[in-house]
Amino acid sequence: MLAMPDLSQPSPRPAAAVLDAASLQRLHELDPQGTNRVVERVLRTFEGSLQRLLAQAAQAAVAGDAEAARHAVHTLKSSSASVGALALSRCCSDIEQQLRTQPLAALQGLLDELQHEGQRVLQAVRDQLPD
Repeated sequence: MLAMPDLSQPSPRPAAAVLDAASLQRLHELDPQGTNRVVERVLRTFEGSLQRLLAQAAQAAVAGDAEAARHAVHTLKSSSASVGALALSRCCSDIEQQLRTQPLAALQGLLDELQHEGQRVLQAVRDQLPD
């Protein structure tokens, strides 16, 4: 007999697995009452830059432009960490470090991981934003 899932408890939001709760809490502490919508503004800004930087990294990979790829992942590394996208930040750090010793073409697996994790983070950020 198959076990039925417990539907009495809401399932966790996808962001819980993708965005670090402590990082999000620190953002909330900047505007505890939400009066200035700091968290929303930070997440919306990050959403736009994430989309732009993922596209730049993909374009750099296709063009074989290691410097443009390095710049995109370096920029994304810090902003990802600040909103709690720690796995994405680590991926960016890995790519940045590997680019010091390896050609861009050798990093295709990491670049694919960057795009995949970037899409997960993008969805998690959107889940945190009001409609």
